[in-house]
Amino acid sequence: MTLSKNALAGLEPADLDLPKEGLFDLPEKVLQFGTGVLLRGLPDYFVDKANKKGLFNGRVVVVKSTSKGGTAEFDEQDSLYTICVRGIENGQPVEENIISSAISRVLTADQQWEEILAVATSPLLKVIVSNTTEVGIQLLEERIHEKVPASFPAKLLAVLYARYKALGESEDSELVVIATELISDNGKKLEAIVRQLATFNQLDEAFVKWLDANIHFCNSLVDRIVPGKPDDAALEKLEAELGYKDQLLIMAEPYRLWAIEGDQNITELLGLEAADHGIIVRRDIEIFKELKVRLLNGSHTLTSGIAYLLGIDTVTKAMNDKATRNYVNELMMQEIVGAIPYDVPEQEAVTFANTVIDRFANPSIQHLWINITFQYTMKMKIRILPVLLNYYKLYNRVPSHIAFGFAAFLLFMRSDKQDGNQYFGNYNGHVYAITDDEAAYFYNAAKQSGPDYVNLVLADHKVWGTDLSALSGFNETVQENYNNILKYGMPEALARLQETIQISK
Repeated sequence: MTLSKNALAGLEPADLDLPKEGLFDLPEKVLQFGTGVLLRGLPDYFVDKANKKGLFNGRVVVVKSTSKGGTAEFDEQDSLYTICVRGIENGQPVEENIISSAISRVLTADQQWEEILAVATSPLLKVIVSNTTEVGIQLLEERIHEKVPASFPAKLLAVLYARYKALGESEDSELVVIATELISDNGKKLEAIVRQLATFNQLDEAFVKWLDANIHFCNSLVDRIVPGKPDDAALEKLEAELGYKDQLLIMAEPYRLWAIEGDQNITELLGLEAADHGIIVRRDIEIFKELKVRLLNGSHTLTSGIAYLLGIDTVTKAMNDKATRNYVNELMMQEIVGAIPYDVPEQEAVTFANTVIDRFANPSIQHLWINITFQYTMKMKIRILPVLLNYYKLYNRVPSHIAFGFAAFLLFMRSDKQDGNQYFGNYNGHVYAITDDEAAYFYNAAKQSGPDYVNLVLADHKVWGTDLSALSGFNETVQENYNNILKYGMPEALARLQETIQISK
């Protein structure tokens, strides 16, 4: 049996969060550009939850912008799909199976453009959501009336212009546009491109004024690991447990956050915030970006070299290793929480750090450390350097865990083999590929500097934008940790770090 509206009556509700019949009659209030698993596992998850609570009372029309693939799976299943939530929350295992009825239909831009424009003219439409990848928010000068626009911003302009023509100054024309692409100021960058395209298309001044008055472009931050459809073996096992087949089934972790930049007017227009604590509307959402980048991404980055050189392949396994788990916990609580370069209340940072431990320990998500070392140098500069410099500004002493993470980074990046444009590291006879744009720099630095490798790299202003060897005691501590890893091995070096910290307390 395949999941569909007709199949719902034959399912056991005990282990399933099922949609009630009335939800299928709700009006279409959201136009969503993107069919990806992140949108289905986060914004659409919130819409479904709000509908089931009688709060939002609206469904999602999804636009498939690319010609690759089709909509057959959505059509066959009446756009129903299962969200299997697996993981740990507040230290407790979580297992939920949710059948989402958030999506009403999926339309393809190249074949059903007129239907999409018809949705845009509906006075019931309240929200436009996008996730077209970072490449999607780019300026491509093109006419919006001659054919279906190729770029997402041009498609959006065409949609908004159709709405303007149909509804004019009506109160029903007001709309919230929320970008979820993983770039800074995503909503405002999208707005700027739309305005440039309006000028390029020579749209009348009245439309621009209407845009100012009625269309609210919002930045947003999305944070949820949604690995998507399981492999064939895992999917078969899940379908046996659920009692039906579902080609749209996705996995998701319990943690969820959709932070939207907006005021009370945006809150009221959306009508979603009361549905779940994970959806937040605030005037300033920078705090959520800082918490994610510094605590989750930052601790990921600093730990990746350590765990990989320990021979631990996944994040979950690292959380089952006492020494590594202690390192991550102490790194966040003792060094990052107090040095985030933004005014973050300490308790809010501590609470977020605790969720990070749960997320890292999730046994249902197999995140490889070697993948986290991709563009390792850039990640160290963006995620770690601001915390390190702020830590010195506030405390003027060596952050021991950050220093140890730097030592592991330098050792991991020290390649001794080149094959064309690919560079390889070698630790205790284990050879691994270094996927970093700066790999050639570290290869040459290791060849040229010999025993001065650590000092040469830390002092290189071109790499870091500053001289890290000038930070009091930092160079010496990193060098000591680096030597310990080489001499004693990573497990013993990590143990010595703990001993040093205990002595200094």
